[in-house]
Amino acid sequence: MKMMMEEEIQNREKERKRREEELKREIREQEKHQKEIRDEMRQERETFRQEIEKMRQEKEKIKAEKEKLQIRYETEIARLMNIIENERQRHDKEREKREKEYVEIEGQYKTQIKEKDVKEREICDEMKRKREEWEKQKLDEKMRRQEEDEKRRKKDQRDWDEFNQRLKQEREKMEREKEDLKSKQEAKENSMNILFERMNREREELIKKHEEERERMKMMMVYDEQIQRLKSEMEGIIREKERIERERQKQLEELDKSLKEERNMKEDQQKTFEETLHIIQVQQEDELKRKRVEWREEYEREKEELNTICSETNDPLQVTAYRKLEKQYSKWSWSLRSAMLETENKLHNKIENETVHVVEETDLHRELKKTSEEVKKSMSEFFDKDTDADMVIRWKTSFEIKIQELQENIVSETKRKLNKILDQRDLKKKTDVQRTYNENTLYEKSKELAWKLKDKTNEVELKKEFDLFWEQSMKKIIKDTPAIKDIDVIRDAREILSDIYEGHLPVNYLKVSKDIFSVPSYSDYVKDKKISGFTRSFKDSFRSTKETLGYILSREDEAQIRALVLDVVQQTDKMIQSFNISKMGYNISYIQQLIGYIKEKLNEHEEGPGKYMFKKKFFIRLVLSICKRANNMITDQHRLFREANDPVIYVMQKKQKNYSIFQKHLHGAASAAIFGKIICEKLKDPIEQSVYKKTARDLADEMRSNCESLKGNRSNLEKHILKTLAEEEDFDKYMNYIHNPRDHFISFIRDEVSRYITDKFSVRVLPKMKENIKLLQQKIMKAAHESTEHVQVNSGDVGLWLKSFTQQLSDELIFSEKDLSGVKHDDVDDFKLLEDVIGQELFCITFDISSSFSTKTFPVKLDYILRPDELLIDHFCQCCWVQCPFCGATCTNTIENHHEDHSVAFHRMTENNGAYYSSTQNLCADICTNLVASDQHFNILDRTFKYRKYRKAGERFVNWSITPDPSELPYWKWFVCRFQKDLGKYYSKTFDGCGMIPDEWRKYSKLDAIESADQCI
Repeated sequence: MKMMMEEEIQNREKERKRREEELKREIREQEKHQKEIRDEMRQERETFRQEIEKMRQEKEKIKAEKEKLQIRYETEIARLMNIIENERQRHDKEREKREKEYVEIEGQYKTQIKEKDVKEREICDEMKRKREEWEKQKLDEKMRRQEEDEKRRKKDQRDWDEFNQRLKQEREKMEREKEDLKSKQEAKENSMNILFERMNREREELIKKHEEERERMKMMMVYDEQIQRLKSEMEGIIREKERIERERQKQLEELDKSLKEERNMKEDQQKTFEETLHIIQVQQEDELKRKRVEWREEYEREKEELNTICSETNDPLQVTAYRKLEKQYSKWSWSLRSAMLETENKLHNKIENETVHVVEETDLHRELKKTSEEVKKSMSEFFDKDTDADMVIRWKTSFEIKIQELQENIVSETKRKLNKILDQRDLKKKTDVQRTYNENTLYEKSKELAWKLKDKTNEVELKKEFDLFWEQSMKKIIKDTPAIKDIDVIRDAREILSDIYEGHLPVNYLKVSKDIFSVPSYSDYVKDKKISGFTRSFKDSFRSTKETLGYILSREDEAQIRALVLDVVQQTDKMIQSFNISKMGYNISYIQQLIGYIKEKLNEHEEGPGKYMFKKKFFIRLVLSICKRANNMITDQHRLFREANDPVIYVMQKKQKNYSIFQKHLHGAASAAIFGKIICEKLKDPIEQSVYKKTARDLADEMRSNCESLKGNRSNLEKHILKTLAEEEDFDKYMNYIHNPRDHFISFIRDEVSRYITDKFSVRVLPKMKENIKLLQQKIMKAAHESTEHVQVNSGDVGLWLKSFTQQLSDELIFSEKDLSGVKHDDVDDFKLLEDVIGQELFCITFDISSSFSTKTFPVKLDYILRPDELLIDHFCQCCWVQCPFCGATCTNTIENHHEDHSVAFHRMTENNGAYYSSTQNLCADICTNLVASDQHFNILDRTFKYRKYRKAGERFVNWSITPDPSELPYWKWFVCRFQKDLGKYYSKTFDGCGMIPDEWRKYSKLDAIESADQCI
């Protein structure tokens, strides 16, 4: 037994030793294997280090090649610019030479003309002297002839008197002796015959004298013929002079024509050269684009390998410097916009006063020149003297280009607005003339009534007579000019839609429910396109199945439809503003135009590559949503038009003023006093409008300096929007901000402006209004005083005074001579009294206007597009609104349709935009800047792409620059945790599986989120 135990112990000992040997052998093998692994890892690290070094060298090489290409591009541009400059100098020299030759020829011609004029003057002087001599002779002859005629007439009268006396005596003698001396009849007859013979002789002598006088008249006629001949010669000389002048004019025209032909030839050469230069530039740009594509692909390859590349401005100091530059850019751009607003207002007044009939870009550039030079000087000082000048200098060229593009955009947009006003001025002229005619006719008729009733003294009877007259006049005006009715935009839209579909529409389609902009998905509003090649029964079966199950849109389709809706909204807003309803009035054709445009845009979209088409209810809901959105703006503008043009309203407003003028006529007031009162009554509305518009511009400028949310750039505005959203914790507003960022920005600006005006009306707004009305009052009185002096110096009448007065105010007020057409003022001659009356009445009018200032009247009195919130919206919202295709963050570029890639400072969680993992219902709780550094994939239109290669996914992705960046805003992590259930319900998805929210996100509080929003700027 003992032996067996010893043997067992020995066997166990052998087994133990064997196991120890195996263990040692395994340990040695493991150590050997680990050593081999370490050697392989060391070799792999060395290889990887060499590859990295090689890639760095290749990158440096690409960078050097890029710099070389840039230098060559700049050299080529400089060479081409030198060629252009040399050609321009040569052209200028040639033009100067031509002008010099033209001046010399013109000088010679002027000398010849001068010599001819001297000769002609000498001939004219000689003829004048001869004519004077002849006139003198003719006058002497005429005087002599008149004296002779007078003497002859007196002599003939005496002879005739003597003859009559003698005849009378003889007749008496014959009567006395007739009875008694018949025997002496023959003797008497003889004596009578003698008398008759003597009379005949005397008559013959008279006839002879008349013949002599006739001969003298013939001589006078000869002299007259000589004068006519001299006159004909003079006319011939004048005709010769006119012929010479025509030849000279013809030569000048030929010379001008030749110069124009040469100028056109030079311009054609210049145009050809510019086209060639443009082609070269396009080729170079294409080459640069190709190089950029190559560099981008190389960059993507580096990013896949290294995964450590950051954005260009990853240095915190550079980020700070760039943000400071953006703030300065916002100030520069506002300076240009503010100056152009003043110019636009001035030219608008001149257009309405018909003193400007065309607006050119050169005129606007000239008006903007001073401010533009100040901005350039400020930019130069900033880039040269700022504490971060060494860092910001790299962006100098790009920001100078931005400012130049902004200025061109402002000028072209202002020109478009003013030319639209010019076109509409002619269209509304008939309405303006009718209104002015009605007002001025009432003035004149009340004057006539006063003359009829001037003998009455009972005020009660006079008031009754005036009220009766006014009622009759009102009836006639209303009969001739129908009243303007209230409008209902939604009703008009429904009627037009019913006409389009011939009444075959379900009633619920036309109900204005929740607008189309806030729906989480458009799948309910689309259907599959018709599929050709199937039988009718199969198609009907397939269609009914699809309608039962519904058409599920991809994320790409949803994004395209949302972009389409936002574009339609933006364009229809511009169309509505262009209608200028406050001046032109409302017409149902405007809604027809909007509906036609929306239909056209949807048809264009359906013709694209998408596999879906819109249902009727999408078109109808989109139309009604846009009309509902624009309803307030259209209604406000129509209210202003109605107040200004509806006779029932504007004539009734004039009743008390007319009664006051009627009383002045009754009391025998001077014409100048009455005319001064009428002028001030006409000035009241223009003064009120001018004060409100000027105050609106001043307020916008002040809020750019004093209001925290509006005094910086768009990033600063977005920071305050994010803080406000977090404080309010309103999920619907968040969704509006995410899916309709431009709409949310506009709403936020309007709320800020409204709050500022309400809170600081008595402190900031009211003093500005009173100051503006005081300045305007001073300008009006200055114009009246200078007009009075002008009339006194030139001995003019009231027409000259009125012309001078209105011309001096044409920049400030919409007021011209045509506003007083029909008001008789010819008898006004006391201009000092007129000036005094205007001063007195103007004080009363400005006091009435000031008394009506309040927070309620401020927005009501102003046209929609002239309010301070709209001015600030134009400044902040005329920029890029393209959203990131993954998370929906908005591009931060301040130029619309810019050439650079879209980018944002901070991206968001992609689930905010409804992104989810394919084949699941799980939202994607990740951020773009992490995804583009990963190996994950995403699906677009049944195709799969790597996030690293996102630019290859199509048009919406290729122009976006999304770089790996570990920095994240706690803001959006807090948002996801706070609204987890709301997001899941909104998108009909969950945060399960891969979309599980990390626990570390839940540590962020609302205060952390608000504080992190400061990183946006």
